[in-house]
Amino acid sequence: MSGALTVGLVLLWGSACLWLPSPAQADLVIPGPDGAAEEARHHARSLQKRSTQAVTVEVLSVKVDCAVTSRFAHTVMTSTALNKANVSQEIFFEVELPKTAFMTNFTMDIDGQVYVGEVKEKEKAKKQYQKAVSSGQTAGLVKASGRKMETFSVSVNIAAKSNVTFVLTHEELLQRKLGQYEILTRVKPKQLVQEFQIVTNIYEPQGISYVETHATFLSNELLPLVEKTVTEKKAHIAFSPSLDQQRKCPDCDGTLIDGDFVVTYDVNRATSLGDIQIVNGYFVHFFAPPGLPRVPTNVVFVIDRSGSMSGIKMYQTREAMQAILQDLKEDDYFAIVEFDDQINCWRQTLTKATKENVTQAIQFVKQLRARGGTDINAALLRGVKLLLEDRAEKRIPERSIDMILLLTDGMPGPGETNPKKIQDNMVSANGGNTTLFSLGFGNDVDYNFLNVLSQRNKGLARRIFEGSDAVLQLKGFYEEVSSPLLSEVDLRYPDNAVDFLTNNHFSQLFNGSEIVVAGRLVDNNLDNFLVEVFAQGFEENFQVQGQSSVLDWGTIYPDEEYIFGGFTERLWAYLNIQQLLEKSKSGSQYEKANATAKALDMSLQYSFVTPLTSMVVTKPETDDGPDSPLIADKLTEEERQQAERNRPYYNSAPASPYPSYTGAISPSYFVDGDPHFIIELPDRDDALCFNINDKPGTIYNLVKDTKSGILVNGQIIGDKQIPPDGKIYTYFWRFGIIHQHLGVRMEVSTKNVLVLQDGNRVRLQWSNTTSLKGDSMDILLTKDRSLTVTLKDSVKFVILLHKVWKNHPYHRDYLGFYTLDTHLLSPSVHGLLGQFYHGIEYEVSNLRPGEVPEKPDATMYAKGHELNVTRGWQRDFRRDVKNGENVPCWFIHNNGTGIIDGDASDYIVSGLFKTV
Repeated sequence: MSGALTVGLVLLWGSACLWLPSPAQADLVIPGPDGAAEEARHHARSLQKRSTQAVTVEVLSVKVDCAVTSRFAHTVMTSTALNKANVSQEIFFEVELPKTAFMTNFTMDIDGQVYVGEVKEKEKAKKQYQKAVSSGQTAGLVKASGRKMETFSVSVNIAAKSNVTFVLTHEELLQRKLGQYEILTRVKPKQLVQEFQIVTNIYEPQGISYVETHATFLSNELLPLVEKTVTEKKAHIAFSPSLDQQRKCPDCDGTLIDGDFVVTYDVNRATSLGDIQIVNGYFVHFFAPPGLPRVPTNVVFVIDRSGSMSGIKMYQTREAMQAILQDLKEDDYFAIVEFDDQINCWRQTLTKATKENVTQAIQFVKQLRARGGTDINAALLRGVKLLLEDRAEKRIPERSIDMILLLTDGMPGPGETNPKKIQDNMVSANGGNTTLFSLGFGNDVDYNFLNVLSQRNKGLARRIFEGSDAVLQLKGFYEEVSSPLLSEVDLRYPDNAVDFLTNNHFSQLFNGSEIVVAGRLVDNNLDNFLVEVFAQGFEENFQVQGQSSVLDWGTIYPDEEYIFGGFTERLWAYLNIQQLLEKSKSGSQYEKANATAKALDMSLQYSFVTPLTSMVVTKPETDDGPDSPLIADKLTEEERQQAERNRPYYNSAPASPYPSYTGAISPSYFVDGDPHFIIELPDRDDALCFNINDKPGTIYNLVKDTKSGILVNGQIIGDKQIPPDGKIYTYFWRFGIIHQHLGVRMEVSTKNVLVLQDGNRVRLQWSNTTSLKGDSMDILLTKDRSLTVTLKDSVKFVILLHKVWKNHPYHRDYLGFYTLDTHLLSPSVHGLLGQFYHGIEYEVSNLRPGEVPEKPDATMYAKGHELNVTRGWQRDFRRDVKNGENVPCWFIHNNGTGIIDGDASDYIVSGLFKTV
């Protein structure tokens, strides 16, 4: 970039207005010397550490404005920055959008010149993109990001002393789940913002029954800043902290604003007909009648036990199935079919869900073990056969709903391996009588196959993501579908009054959900029209009808200058496109092509970025060349899945600014704080933690490996005096380290670092940055921050210095000890940390509410012990020595009893370099 100042600054912020859990976040980045966006993002934290003279961009404002009108959310995210430098700079703007939302607009206002994104057919945009790339210009693409998001990036060159304002808009129909709608705004500024504002306005003519709001970062000081006003049909929520109110402390630049701002609400439901709204020639019908009894279910659980399900997947499946079985109602019937290349049924008929039968079923699923192939075809056909035979023999209630819940992680085989044939076989055997829900576990599953398979059998598919919360994902999905209220729901409207109707037939209505139908009126002057709903209920058929009339929004909201009056038309278009995209995946070639063409036409007409369209943003001309495009796409689920397969665990983690940590994928083990021991286990995406409490002066053995000659001991220190709360806090303040084979002895304290090797004695001061390199040991001391020690062919560790205000009435300086790259130590390594270096086997089950709502309790099985543990978090200070980063972990109580070998007192030694 000719003449541009290559400095570093990063502003991270994010927001979304959507149904939970589809968060969005955004970055505003100025790249480092190479000008690459990716490099700038990966080294964001390191850039922040540079000289304040390099910070030449001021972030003037970050605003999130969300208007929800009859469940349809319209979100505008705006960010303004000023280039304070005397030369031009390139600024990157990055946004993570929920995959269920459609981006509708993106603009850049550069000193009054507005550049507007244009929605084009995806293939045409792709050709334009390829042309730009071939000419050496830059072009941006949307990338998958996490479970629910996709990232859109754009960069622009900003002249000296100039402003740029980025504005991004997206829209989405909020889905009702488990009785509520949720609006999430994720905010991560990472720095102070001159004007920060989140505003949510909810307009619901049906009437608002309740509104709740909370945030993960709201302290007692910030809580009063949340403004909430709720009337009968409108809610206003605003959060706008001042610059000083954002600060972590009076004299620092860190921000308190970091986390999720959540609004949940529901509407009044007074009639069985539901709510019909007619606005500007379009109508929308929301149907979720109150007070309906639950219809009993007959569910067959078809569970994959093939070899690829081994390990954590099978463990999580067993845990989820135990929880699901316990949630069955006594008027339900159920069966369990487990399969690999063989089929095994728990019982040969469905079983009533009595307490005794459920208990026996739980014992059965506890024995599930992974082995063999994946004969999905035979397993599904066996499940259908069980249901058909029991219904024919009248062993299950006549008025009940049949469903199959398939859980699998792989491709079909052995047996029938052709996905189309399996789909046809299932439809033929089922005859439209049974609803199939397919849960695809992990990245290797053929999601498109499962999605079409379920669609053709009145159900749906969902991906279950590998992670520590997979059990909750499985259980949560079952909660959504386990309480049907109606089946075969038909919503009917006068044929001569409406056209272009969205789907108006639904297999089921579940408790806590909602059916939405929209359409266009033939006569815009129509005052009312007849609406009828027919369905099958628990004891009798459901039938209701009524009239609806045009809403006068000016009367309902007389004080509002209504800016979103066309919401019914856009809601209708959004719903139509979503349904057409689903239809394009199944049926005949003609049906799929026809649905695709209609979805494309509507996407272009309403400027929605869908999987068939792209938004093209043309960058202004610079000294480097002419205008060049950037492309924003909407990824398909298959594209997202492929991206996840290509992205290993460590590539998704934030990069560290310190070379000793970058690229690390092995577990890390550390002790920091009061003193908090943490064992990170990235292969399980999890961590364990425990505290050790004893009197000041106690010395503990942390690492002892007699074979390699390594010894690490640490001594704790207490506060200067007992604080007013009476709690005694202790920290490590001194470490003794020995490597006998290398002849190394080190004493590291909060005062200095003493190194002895081969008769040489070196004292290092924390007040200086020092680097020492030798044949057997490398040392890097970063002033007042960290000491990194690499011992040849054995271990690498980092000691962090936490400096406390010297006149603090209670606290003292203390140290944190982090071990890295421990794989070369011998299997006999031990100590409070060392015993975990070669892994630990444990299982967690029976998740339940704890004393604190956000910290649930659970039962852990480890080392032959059954422990009560609590989900909480501790701090990892490697990247931010002042504030740290939260590490979610399972907390083991009572000084780690049960997770450590023996008792904590067994690790007490008599001297800093002693083994006993």
